[in-house]
Amino acid sequence: MAQLVLNIIDSYHDIMDNKSDARVNGWPMLSSPFPTLFICLFYAYFAKILGPRLMENRKPFQLRKLLIVYNAIQTVFSAWIFYEYMMSGWGGSYSLKCQPVDYSNSPMALRMARTCWWYYISKFTEFFDTLFFILRKKNQQVSTLHVIHHGCMPMSVWMGMKFAPGGHSTFFALLNTFVHIVMYFYYMVSAMGPKYQKYIWWKKYLTSFQMLQFVCIFIHQFQLLFVECNYPKSFMIWIGLHGVMFLFLFSDFYKSKYTSNGKRRPTNDGGCMPVEGASYSKCSSNEHDNVVYYSNGIVNGFKSTEDAKTK
Repeated sequence: MAQLVLNIIDSYHDIMDNKSDARVNGWPMLSSPFPTLFICLFYAYFAKILGPRLMENRKPFQLRKLLIVYNAIQTVFSAWIFYEYMMSGWGGSYSLKCQPVDYSNSPMALRMARTCWWYYISKFTEFFDTLFFILRKKNQQVSTLHVIHHGCMPMSVWMGMKFAPGGHSTFFALLNTFVHIVMYFYYMVSAMGPKYQKYIWWKKYLTSFQMLQFVCIFIHQFQLLFVECNYPKSFMIWIGLHGVMFLFLFSDFYKSKYTSNGKRRPTNDGGCMPVEGASYSKCSSNEHDNVVYYSNGIVNGFKSTEDAKTK
């Protein structure tokens, strides 16, 4: 047993010291996988157990201005990362068919590696989506899809950053940051209140856009099964399976929100019913059956009845 443990430790050090990209070994959070793993595990615990428990006997926070600022920052941050991915390869020199990792110290290769690191950091800033839900006591929005999507991404991106910061699989990050530009802009407008709802009628198509992203990702990754390419097959399969998994998860969400079989009907306890062709849901708010309209979404759509339009 002791020998087995020693062999595992030796294998771990061999992978970390000899198989990883030496250029990034000293970069923040990249020396070991354990800090990232710990943060992801604590995130899941906080999202599903600790956070709701801490807020159980507290009033929900009203975070309208904070949400607007946060989503604006995330929109700009995503746009900058997308720009950097384009300028460091995907804007011209990278190939959609096969793109090996450039492990050199050339300015372009290092710019791509730095962009990958900032993309990795962005996966942590997205944890604030969940925090804002919990602070506003919107625990129903912290779904299994939400927690899986946010909780596993930092660890997945860490592995790519540690061993292959560039090349073929960064197409995943390129698409994802573009989707996040659109998505966080949507949530910024949503947080501004009901008078802006007419400008975000396209919420349904945002979910479709997210699903299209995952289709493009797994097609782009799995094409390497049929062509010769000097890119790690393990990362290709790992990222491709992410695309498949998230496609199924988002498809279930789409069906539950937008198809006739999945629509939720009003209930006596204030249940919601998505409104066909609109960017909001219709809910029964109290015993007088007032109707309030508010936007809703997977990540951090504003859902405050205080700011809703009541009829």
